[in-house]
Amino acid sequence: MTTRTNRPARHRSLGDHTWQDQAVCQSTEYNPVDPETFFPKPDETDKITTAKSLCRQCPVRRTCLDAALEGGDTDGIRGGMTEEERRPLHEKLAHRLDYSRVNATITGRDIHLTKAERRAVVHAAYRHGVTEQRLATLLKVTEEHAQKLYRETRRALRNLNLDAKATPLAGSDGERLGRDGFGTAA
Repeated sequence: MTTRTNRPARHRSLGDHTWQDQAVCQSTEYNPVDPETFFPKPDETDKITTAKSLCRQCPVRRTCLDAALEGGDTDGIRGGMTEEERRPLHEKLAHRLDYSRVNATITGRDIHLTKAERRAVVHAAYRHGVTEQRLATLLKVTEEHAQKLYRETRRALRNLNLDAKATPLAGSDGERLGRDGFGTAA
């Protein structure tokens, strides 16, 4: 029985390749690994099984997978997944929203973010009172752009609050009002 520990995700910084030194697939004097194991042909099921088994033991498997997805690597087994298994993840990458990445960015880590994660960083920074100057530094944008992002966030929150106030939630007897398919009260 394998015990899993809840270790915080180790997100690599932009341009950081130091995590590769910890990878199980790195051949060393004490751990000789054939790199070809990680580039099997589709019908080489033994190589695929061996590579995935090594990946399951790897302390930087998640970081490897992120690097492969962010770098557009489509060849070989990376992060414990074959090219075919990673394909849907490549397609969904732009919509990824990983709050551990958002939190890491807020604390100052230099992480490659998706558009959804960048929006979440702006929202979280605004909610936590992060200055526009600090937001500009975190997102590597101009201070003017950070001001624009905060203006858009303030507007969106104001409009959300206005919509909530305009929508009646309960009738006079406390019963929640619903709407039928025609937009009238049910």
